[in-house]
Amino acid sequence: MTMREITYRDALGEALHEEMARDERVIVLGEDVYGGPCGYQGCFGVTRSVVQDYADRLLDTPIAEQVIVGAAIGAAMCGMRPVAEIMYEDFVALAMDMLVNTAAKTHFMTGGTICVPMVLRAAGGATSIGPQHSQMWTSWFMHVPGLYVVLPSTPYDAKGLLKTAMRKNSPVVFIEHKKLYNFKGLVPEEEYLIPFGQANTLRPGKDVTLIAMGYMLHLAQQVVDKLRERDVSVELIDPRTLCPLDVESMVQSVRKTHKCVVVAEDVRTAGPTAEIAAAIAENAFEYLDAPIGRVGARQAFIAHNKGMADYVLPDAARIEQAVQHVLDWS
Repeated sequence: MTMREITYRDALGEALHEEMARDERVIVLGEDVYGGPCGYQGCFGVTRSVVQDYADRLLDTPIAEQVIVGAAIGAAMCGMRPVAEIMYEDFVALAMDMLVNTAAKTHFMTGGTICVPMVLRAAGGATSIGPQHSQMWTSWFMHVPGLYVVLPSTPYDAKGLLKTAMRKNSPVVFIEHKKLYNFKGLVPEEEYLIPFGQANTLRPGKDVTLIAMGYMLHLAQQVVDKLRERDVSVELIDPRTLCPLDVESMVQSVRKTHKCVVVAEDVRTAGPTAEIAAAIAENAFEYLDAPIGRVGARQAFIAHNKGMADYVLPDAARIEQAVQHVLDWS
């Protein structure tokens, strides 16, 4: 494949462009996703890539998340393949009834006669913009049967996973971390898809398994590089999708390394780290030489103040401390 370096934002835009070219049923709706020549073209600029060629399929909506999600569900039921953009993941709370009780359940409640092939894209994660614009809620969505939950960490994954999401016949919650939109990485020029439920092992290792997702993956990579200088071999795994979750890949890694740390930006309480740690304990308990380490946000609100926000959120130092703790276990 011919590779080039592009941003996470542009990788998402390319996915939208390719799928809109492939399937005329694909539409995008949300606040300022079109916005005209002087508009935002998506709060974070993702739909900028499709404004010129597909303006007629970009639908600007009122500032009403219930309307965005409700319209997407209705369009999906009628044969369209909508991509609904929610400006901040926090605002999905305003449309949870429709997402959980209609989008997720319709296929089951109609005996498989009606599908809801929609993607809900939302910007998640903390960037010092206060407690109502900084949350990571993947565990909320993981809890709901009928929803796929995707959390891409790199431009390569962002494009491949979004294209897969747009071809699913079920609702997909697709979380994009705000700190990653300008992050650059290698992406093929040729078309590719990434299957759901297939974790990515970025670094092989033998001493400890480190599982991290979203923006946390990049902090974890810093820790892996630092520990390598001390001859510590860390196997780094990115789940990519949380529903479905590739438990087998993580379990196989732990059976090899015998130690594990799980990192996510969600709060530790009932978050992805808890679910992944439980799955590993159920399937690889006899292989563990230390308790499973977990790193997540503290049980507190994320303040505007950067120092206060940094105290709540996971960082590289806390990840390194957790890894060192399981390595030192005797």
